[in-house]
Amino acid sequence: MCIMSGMKRAGIALLAVSLIHTICARHSTARQTTPARDIPRPIVGAIRWDGWIGNRGVVGQAVQETLGPAKWHYRLPFFAKVVGDATVEIDGTSQAVVDREIEYAAAAGLDYWAFVTYSADDPLSLALKRYLSSPLRSKIRFCLITECERWHQPAFIERVAQLIREPGYQTVLGGRPLLYLGFIETEKVNKAWGSVEGFRKALDGFRANLEAKGLLRPYIAIMDFHAPQGKTWADALGCDAIGSYAAGWQHGRVPYARWAANTESFWEKCRQTGAPVVPIVMTGWDPRPRVEKPVPWGNPYQQHNGEVDHCLPAHPVEIANHLGNALDWLAANRDAAPAQTAIIYAWNEFDEGGWLAPTVSEGSARLDAIAKVLRPGAAATRPSDSRAFSTPASNPARSTVPTAEH
Repeated sequence: MCIMSGMKRAGIALLAVSLIHTICARHSTARQTTPARDIPRPIVGAIRWDGWIGNRGVVGQAVQETLGPAKWHYRLPFFAKVVGDATVEIDGTSQAVVDREIEYAAAAGLDYWAFVTYSADDPLSLALKRYLSSPLRSKIRFCLITECERWHQPAFIERVAQLIREPGYQTVLGGRPLLYLGFIETEKVNKAWGSVEGFRKALDGFRANLEAKGLLRPYIAIMDFHAPQGKTWADALGCDAIGSYAAGWQHGRVPYARWAANTESFWEKCRQTGAPVVPIVMTGWDPRPRVEKPVPWGNPYQQHNGEVDHCLPAHPVEIANHLGNALDWLAANRDAAPAQTAIIYAWNEFDEGGWLAPTVSEGSARLDAIAKVLRPGAAATRPSDSRAFSTPASNPARSTVPTAEH
């Protein structure tokens, strides 16, 4: 009996070691998603907010100041320059930078960028302009994210209609142009149109105009931070799906894994409303730079337990696994997600805490990780070193990336 007991104990110990090894392997290795035969992988986009315009106007100057302090330099995009201990230049508006971004996004397997949309003459539209003029633009498609208050401007509506007719505009469900509509507030709606019904008429006119030009009815996804409110807006405005610009909030300072889990719970909350869903995937959330150096357009960021609500930095593999979970969720919920698309927050929200674009500290590690999910088995085709745009000697932040808690 002593021998048998010892063998049992040894077997249990071996099993425990095996389980620990398996768990560690799952954490350290990005999953590789292999779609079922004859079923295409869902399409995946990433949000672009292109405030990185250098000294062109209030926005560009403000976000340079938010990332000026040395402790935030690890977030700087590959095209940024460190001028001094508290001064940086972040200008991503050149054709060379946008072309390089296209190559990075395509190599990672992203299907489209969703550009937050402004008037054609706004400096915040420069990156979209460079994308449209790029000889490489066919490598990644694009669509638009629109804020509700801009829809009362006829010139803006016409701009959206023109952009939707551009080659390479992302479509779903057999050709319907994909369009995101967010940041809807009752006060804004009433001020611009007098009522929700007035806004509905404006959108109906837009839809009818596109269909008259031979396009299919656009697939409009509402972005709202609260699933039930998103469903209310979608019903009132005749829109097609719900999701969010960002999700996962929890009080204080939390690990990324918990933030990602909260986000995945948000997908379920959206599904439970009965509305079709476009799941949001989070790369992170940490707006402390904007709280420490407030930006002119406001500070909506919550604080609890003496901390600005934020998550700890994500390991690239964690981001890849969260994205893989979104693809699994889409596959398991085809009736609830007929468009079969997910959107990632974000390509370049560096000072708000969410990014995929290469940085001076991580290089393309995040994109390399998600490529294993979006392009499993594909040979690496990433562009040359992202750091070629930066000045390595002036980037002390390379060794100061905060350590994530796992």
